Order: sequence, then C-alpha cells, then structure tokens
Amino acid sequence: MDEVAAAAYLERIGAVRPGAPDAEALAALHLRHLRAVPFENLAIHLGEEIVLAEQPLLDKIVGARRGGFCYELNGAFAGLLRALGYEVELLSARVFGAEGRLGIPYDHLALRVHTPSGPWLADVGFGRHSHLPLRWDSREEQADPGGTFRLEETAEGDVDVLRDGSPQYRLEQRPRALADFEVGCWWNRTSPTSHFTRSLVCSRLTETGRITLSGRTLVITGAGGVREEREVAAGEVLAAYREHFGVVLDREPVVGAAAG
Repeated sequence: MDEVAAAAYLERIGAVRPGAPDAEALAALHLRHLRAVPFENLAIHLGEEIVLAEQPLLDKIVGARRGGFCYELNGAFAGLLRALGYEVELLSARVFGAEGRLGIPYDHLALRVHTPSGPWLADVGFGRHSHLPLRWDSREEQADPGGTFRLEETAEGDVDVLRDGSPQYRLEQRPRALADFEVGCWWNRTSPTSHFTRSLVCSRLTETGRITLSGRTLVITGAGGVREEREVAAGEVLAAYREHFGVVLDREPVVGAAAG
C-alpha cells in the first residue's frame, strides 16, 4: 500500500497518520475502524465477487466505502497498519459455535500486531467484539468497553479468546498469508450451512453503542444498553443502508437471491 492509498484509507476511517507505530495509535485506529467501516455480508447476497488481494479490498472498503467480513476487514486493516510501520501477522482461527463446536479451519482471520510495548491482538472483523486491541502476552482478564476478555492457551499451543467467560474463537499462532484464507472465505460465502449465507447483516460500532440492520430489522443500541428495534419498510431499505452505514446500493440484498 503506497502513501496515497494509506492517506485515503485514513480519511475513510476519520483518522490522521500517527506519529509513531505504537500501541496508543493502534488503539485509536482500531476504534475508528470499527466505527467507520461496517461488518457486513451484503456482497454474498448481491452476487458480488470477494477477492482477497490488497487492491480489490481497497477498492471496496475505501473506494466504494463499503464494509465486509473478517477476511476483508482484517486483511485490509493489516495492509494499512503495515503501511504505517507496524509489523503485522495474519492468524487463522476457528470460531466456536453451538455447544462449543469449532468451525472449519481458516474460519476467521485476526491480527497479531507488534509494537514497542509488546504484541497485541487486533480484530476489526468479528462483529460484536472488543473495541480495542487486546494484549497478546497477557493471560489475565482484560476490561474493554465490549466486555471482559481473556486469552487462554490450549494444551495444543493454540490461543482461545474468551468474552465474558464464553469462548469466541481459537487462534493458531503460526502466521499465515492472505491467500491462505481463500478456501475459508469460499466456504463461508457459498456453503448452505454457513451463517453468512443464511443471514443478512450490516453492523457498526457507534460512540454510544451499536447499530445493526439484519435483513429488514433495524436495531439501535444506545448508552446504557437502551435498545430500539423496528422493521424497515421495503421502500426504505436502501435509504437505511445509506443513512446509517454510508453504504450506497442500487438494489436490496436478499438472502438466497444470489445462491450458487
């Protein structure tokens, strides 16, 4: 990622170029990314191709001002961080599902980011998760606006990420390349058993809570957990994407419409 692309990316998330690639700047970038770039799977239901390479990701997230899911969001964020001087490693994870069952290999992509004060787990692509990076080298509970988190090593040498005591995903510690995640991405966007093919979501963090459009159900969570929920009329869906997420579409995504 060159300087022009990095500057455009920073503008996309409303951030200025940090003076140094340190932990404080990482936390600020992480939070701004979550508030500006939505977690969404709209491409799957619009029949759009998902390409795990730097330029297509920049074209979508920065150029088209869209969002994406983990492979896209963390893949792009890794490129930005590297352009800003951080050392970043892509890590593969398996997500915990019903009854504690683990998902497929390469089910999730997260980042290990090295700073002068130590390594951090950064993840701007898991929907409801930590607002700020988590200390990679700590096994103590870590308080975050998104909950209480803990990183716990497994007997096999992997690392489980727990939120409020509930396992979220299991990380392998071996660094990977973005191309390694193509099979996991393909499965998540095509399998009839994938959560992403069976649901439609667009969600982003706000300064007071979170806003989510799930199908045609709009949920706004505000300060103190106050929750507002309403159904969006068919003729208002595109306006809702535009107003709440800055996502401009020419047609409404519908679950199953682009199957296969």
